[in-house]
Amino acid sequence: MNLRERLMDYSLGNNLRLYWRLFRWRERTKNRLTADILTFLLNRIAHKRGGYIGRDAVIAGIPSLPHGLHGIYISRYASIGAGCRIYQNVTIGEVNGKAPQIGDGCLIGANAVLVGDIHVGDGAKIGAGAAVSCDVPAGATVVAQPPRVIESEVIADTLVS
Repeated sequence: MNLRERLMDYSLGNNLRLYWRLFRWRERTKNRLTADILTFLLNRIAHKRGGYIGRDAVIAGIPSLPHGLHGIYISRYASIGAGCRIYQNVTIGEVNGKAPQIGDGCLIGANAVLVGDIHVGDGAKIGAGAAVSCDVPAGATVVAQPPRVIESEVIADTLVS
């Protein structure tokens, strides 16, 4: 990648290498003051890019964010597995201090909303614009509102409560 491409990538807000370095450093630090300073820096970087990742969010590996942090909100109680792909304007929110637990290799489409104490199985796909508030089996594809499974490797009844 030449200098011009790097500058364009950085100006678009898609270069999140520094963000993830600081994120991992904050996870490892034992000093409260250092953690607070890193949290401040992380919040500033995320805010500049229009997103938010909660202080206590557990994220395995580095998720693929094709559009950067643009519009992404991840609750501080959320847990996201390795190899997940999250598109723009996704909300992974909490209800009464409980947030989604997302498995490895999941895909979450643009404008999707996942809220509450739910579990999303490994390899699940959440379609664009879906609002999910109940468990999603591994390998399932969930679309629309109300959410429904359109295909699944695991036999599932219905997601509508």
